[in-house]
Amino acid sequence: MAVDAVEEEPRLVPRGSLPLSVTPDDVRAAAARLDGVAHRTPVFTSRTLDERAGAQVFLKAESLQRGGAFKFRGAYNAIALLSDEQRARGVVAYSSGNHAQAVALAAAQLGTKATILMPHDAPPTKLEATRGYGAEVVSYDRYEEDREQLGAALAAERRLSLIPPFDHPDVVAGQGTAALELLDQAPGLDVLVTPVGGGGLIAGCATAVKGVDPAIRVLGVEPEAGDDVRRSLERGERVRIEVPRTIADGLQTTAPGELTFEIVRRLVDEVVTVTDAQLVDAMRFLFERLKLVVEPSGAAGVAAVLGGAVQGARIGVVLSGGNVGAERFAALLDSQDALRPGG
Repeated sequence: MAVDAVEEEPRLVPRGSLPLSVTPDDVRAAAARLDGVAHRTPVFTSRTLDERAGAQVFLKAESLQRGGAFKFRGAYNAIALLSDEQRARGVVAYSSGNHAQAVALAAAQLGTKATILMPHDAPPTKLEATRGYGAEVVSYDRYEEDREQLGAALAAERRLSLIPPFDHPDVVAGQGTAALELLDQAPGLDVLVTPVGGGGLIAGCATAVKGVDPAIRVLGVEPEAGDDVRRSLERGERVRIEVPRTIADGLQTTAPGELTFEIVRRLVDEVVTVTDAQLVDAMRFLFERLKLVVEPSGAAGVAAVLGGAVQGARIGVVLSGGNVGAERFAALLDSQDALRPGG
């Protein structure tokens, strides 16, 4: 897989260029803004999982969040902080599904219109849900076209506010509220584990937990075929890879964000990878043992725990999303043939 250094582009947000432009106070402010709007998602435990991990494991079920994923937290926080004039014109976002649904839902809640760029091969359930929340969907080819360029052009053409899926301080702060809740629900964690795509969730969560207790280790999990963040950390700079061929469509990023990488580089202790087969094993475990339906991306943390890549006494894991259709879910659990991307 080709790996290239990322050329730095102008920052999309007018919040300055400090390395850590998101603080624990920003996350706490986002939590107050989301109070009574976002679900306070439950935490689940499993004796079987504890035995296999050799630790107490606490699963934060963001699969049960509004819109089916943690993304609602960041989308709502970012749109809520727009001016009345900006909200009157509308917002635009690009996403394979979960951020798309989150922006569409948050926009509807806040009285604005959303336009969403989605790849033509986005999961049908995510596409239908995005339209169901009232958003206009514009399709593109994720393997041939650059969604960031398309999004910026559409924002300029229609004078819309761009809400990126991860590289935005208000989005990052909103995502970090999941970790604040988990620390309150399961005190005394020594490790926090989250999936890693563009880095918004782990950057926000790392900001939150390190602000409470710097000794808590933060560990990210990427699909083996899409390890752009791990490679970036090894090289000490952002690198770009080809679009990953993985069943974890929510983690198919080609490079970490500029803002998120700075936070990850400073606050995240380790990034590990899991295979698609391990993701399916984790999905099956969560369904059979805890009766939770979790999409491949959302199962990454549990896949790492079951695979022995996480060490600790009290481990918190964010199940980032549950947006997977019944047919796709059944196919993934039923056949190794379904492990082919787009299967």
